[in-house]
Amino acid sequence: MTLKRIALRDFVIVRELELEPGDGFSVLTGETGAGKSILVDALQLALGARSDAGVVREGAARTDISAEFDLPATLAPWLEEAGFEGGDTLLLRRSIDSQGKSRAWINGSPATAAQLREAGEQLVDIHGQHAWQSLTRPDSVRALLDAYAGVTGNSVQQAWDAWRAAQKTLVQAREAQDTLQRERERLAWQIGELDKLAPGADEWEELNTNHTRLSHAQALLDAARNALQALEGEDAGATASLSQAQTLLQAQEQLEPEFQSLAEVLASALAQAEDAAHSLHTYLRKTDLDPDRLAELDERMALWLSLARRYKRTPAELPALLAGWRQELERLDASADLAALEAAEKEQGRAYTAQATALSKARAKAAPKLATAITQAMQGLGMQGGRFEVGLQPLPQPSASGLDEVSFMVAGHPGATPRPVGKVASGGELSRIALAIAVTTSRLGTAQTLIFDEVDAGVGGAVAETVGRLMKQLGRDRQVLAVTHLPQVAACADHHLVVSKRADKAGTTSTVEPVQGEQRVAEVARMLGGERLSGTTLAHAKEMLGSAAA
Repeated sequence: MTLKRIALRDFVIVRELELEPGDGFSVLTGETGAGKSILVDALQLALGARSDAGVVREGAARTDISAEFDLPATLAPWLEEAGFEGGDTLLLRRSIDSQGKSRAWINGSPATAAQLREAGEQLVDIHGQHAWQSLTRPDSVRALLDAYAGVTGNSVQQAWDAWRAAQKTLVQAREAQDTLQRERERLAWQIGELDKLAPGADEWEELNTNHTRLSHAQALLDAARNALQALEGEDAGATASLSQAQTLLQAQEQLEPEFQSLAEVLASALAQAEDAAHSLHTYLRKTDLDPDRLAELDERMALWLSLARRYKRTPAELPALLAGWRQELERLDASADLAALEAAEKEQGRAYTAQATALSKARAKAAPKLATAITQAMQGLGMQGGRFEVGLQPLPQPSASGLDEVSFMVAGHPGATPRPVGKVASGGELSRIALAIAVTTSRLGTAQTLIFDEVDAGVGGAVAETVGRLMKQLGRDRQVLAVTHLPQVAACADHHLVVSKRADKAGTTSTVEPVQGEQRVAEVARMLGGERLSGTTLAHAKEMLGSAAA
């Protein structure tokens, strides 16, 4: 469940790069401006972050980013449901052209950026260099506590939405009682008018057909009699003529064999003519003018047409119109039932309260545990004696996020009264608190790859050594990648990657190379003392690397 490979082409100042991060703790270092965060930015795009044309290397048509992961078992059902191929690995790919148009793929099949994000949530957890900013946002603070408690606010949000919808329906019904009653009376009267007609679903078409037939009954009878006379008339009836022709040909079959097939054709025609004559006899026996039935049809059709004109519909639309009115009347009856609406609103309120109360209990149980864990992490990050607290206060009114206001408070030194984080902590302290929280909560998620993008800004010395040891410890259970400028952190890494920037005739490019041995010593020495390496800084670098490996 780790990042196996990341490949970039024409990304910002990277022409082409392919990297296979190892397991454990890896660091990414380099000179200021070399583009240490480029790899993190590219990975975020592969995970569905918002894109723009600015990420395409100057002069290139498009940038292409791909990231290959071990496929976590938890994602297999999601892939199947979304129609993507499974397997042992998961390949995410993103292409962005110079016009800013983005395309995405998952295991070779087209995907959306939203689908990349959905998959990425289970693959990578990124802690940015400005993570401390979220400590002052109530929604982020609340989400962090909920994550630590192992709960989500989804059920509370759904219950809240249902409760608010019930409240809205009830208010609207109360305000519209007079209007609803008038509308109900109008609909009831209209339904009563159409019920007198009781229009059948296909009745209008049948009425038209029968009326047309009866209206032309005399012409139909005359046509049937004349046709029968043409078929069976004594002098020139078709059946007699066909029979005579057949007989004449049959008499000469022995002389002209072709006459046999012609006689058979005439025999078939004679049979069909006799069938037609039989059907005409039947029709004449059962058909009469029936003026009474015609009058009934005239009256029925007149009622259909009258109602159709009144309600500005075609006659054929009347059955559907009646059904629609009945449904609307049922809706109005339900809306007018204030007792039922009030009961529904109270029931939704009880459901919300139950969900919100359960969430509050989970938060209250988790808050001291989270506070203790972060306080312990703070001790090793240069804030000895400092104390972290998670405050829970009831909100004046229920909300979509529950019944609690969650706040983070900190005391920077022993004996101080904890106060809101943003009011008492300096920038460096905020960074260290954010780092303590990141380390404490990094074990919560399912993502096996953790990325720390310069979250150690503002720390140094012994604190930096502690940061390095903490990340190395995290690397025992997860794949950890940290972008850092601190040699103490870099020395603790299992793998060391160096970002360098080069300029040539084709322009400026950035590359990433793994370093080991003397190259790694030189990079740590550069981080300690700058570009001009001395024997002292090299010796110090070797000592740091040796101590971290011990």
